[in-house]
Amino acid sequence: MDASLFDFMRAVLTLEIEGKNESEFVYRFQQYTSPVMAKGVEDTAFYCSNRLTAMNEVGGDPACTGFSLDEFHGYQLEVQRSTPTTMTTLSTHDTKRSDDVRARLVVLSEIPDEFAQAARTWQELTAAYRSPQVDPGTEWFLYQTLVGAWPIDAERLRNYMQKAMREAKQRTSWVNNNAEYENAVAEFIDKLLADAKLVASVENFVNKLQPAGRVNSLSQTLVKCTAPGVPDLYQGGELWDFSLVDPDNRRPVDYKQRQALLQELPKLDVSDVMARIDEGLPKLWVIHHALHLRAKRPESFADEGEYTPLKASGTQAERVLAFVRGGDVITAIPLRNAQSRTWGDTSLTLPEGSWRNLLTDESWRAKVRMEDMFAKFPVALLTQESKA
Repeated sequence: MDASLFDFMRAVLTLEIEGKNESEFVYRFQQYTSPVMAKGVEDTAFYCSNRLTAMNEVGGDPACTGFSLDEFHGYQLEVQRSTPTTMTTLSTHDTKRSDDVRARLVVLSEIPDEFAQAARTWQELTAAYRSPQVDPGTEWFLYQTLVGAWPIDAERLRNYMQKAMREAKQRTSWVNNNAEYENAVAEFIDKLLADAKLVASVENFVNKLQPAGRVNSLSQTLVKCTAPGVPDLYQGGELWDFSLVDPDNRRPVDYKQRQALLQELPKLDVSDVMARIDEGLPKLWVIHHALHLRAKRPESFADEGEYTPLKASGTQAERVLAFVRGGDVITAIPLRNAQSRTWGDTSLTLPEGSWRNLLTDESWRAKVRMEDMFAKFPVALLTQESKA
């Protein structure tokens, strides 16, 4: 252990500040333990755990296997009661994987057998040029990175994997570089991305995940903007953004593109927006409408405002997450979207009055079938237009 640590402790304990030794020690100890925790957990353990990398996010818990609807609502009710001004965010400057990368990766949890088969196929395709230095754990981590951040070029992937391997500190580190190991992985990446058959296989697999991943992204974006707390938007995340950890997620933002799209939005309807899904327009559409609604109806999202769980009914009821804010705003999103299942008899009973979906300009009363609610756009943001 570095002797400077004991010098630090001695300096704290011998402070000659009358009556303030204890407080000063606590302050300095807190300053010390926070970065130690971050370095040990987020910047080491989270890079070692590779079962499902989407779980390894700042503030997250890789051991978590999901939440029930009741647990989710219970958490939101507690936030509304105790910390209604807390920041709610999906990406920050320190994010390990952007929200859209994680939204795509969590789809793998619904199709583990399919992903396992895809990984076996990729192992077979790369067997001829995969060095023994590339261990299975690193390879599994790499395949998830390919899927989550696709499309990605060799240079960007090499830089990210070098950072990930050094942070994990299992076979190399920032202090003690294992050049043989790092070079083997870098060479593997170059050959892998030059393999047309392998690239085609990855693209085909990602194309299957992409629809569900996009719905996940729109869902979490809408919840972030309407659930208890103050929504935070990380610059650049207004459209699809498949960034990895810094410096990747600090790349320059194309503000002119976003300004141009914002100017177009008032002229578009939902069908226009969905037709341009590859541009990321649906995500901007959700953010635009949700934030304008917060400005228009601040009382609905006030610190003392109400949060009311809203439960669907029918055979697919557990696939619907819905809640009411302030009595006159409803958020509804679909869950577990990897399987192409029909909604059947599943419906949502709305509170009394007339309700309009801001994202599709449709109006409903009483009970709405989920098949109808999500027909034109994957998520729904409803406002009460009249109580009668």
